[in-house]
Amino acid sequence: MSLILAFALAAGSTPPDLGNTQLPDPRAEAQARALMGELRCVVCQGQSIADSDADMAADMRALVRQRIARGESPSQIRDWLIERYGDYVSYDPRLSGATALLWATPLLLLTIGAWIARSSFRKRR
Repeated sequence: MSLILAFALAAGSTPPDLGNTQLPDPRAEAQARALMGELRCVVCQGQSIADSDADMAADMRALVRQRIARGESPSQIRDWLIERYGDYVSYDPRLSGATALLWATPLLLLTIGAWIARSSFRKRR
């Protein structure tokens, strides 16, 4: 299997079953699996690429394994996928102008709730 993987990587193509076949190196496979759990399938509703049965998710799993086998770090792969597919592909999007409202909304709602509760308690006295 590792010989087939080496030839496929050298040729620049992805073996068709790499999306569903583990890497021969257990550490590399563990890195790939951890990263796959953090990435969202772009055609599924909220499933990670590790959990999805979609063909696109299998392609993304193969891509992650291929790049891990080449020696790229998970953060490099994540950055490349975010650049290619956008922030949606990550379950933990980076703070930016587009995501700032998503990060601030819970704090804003908590503040508004506390203000309403405080006002209600003051009126009862």
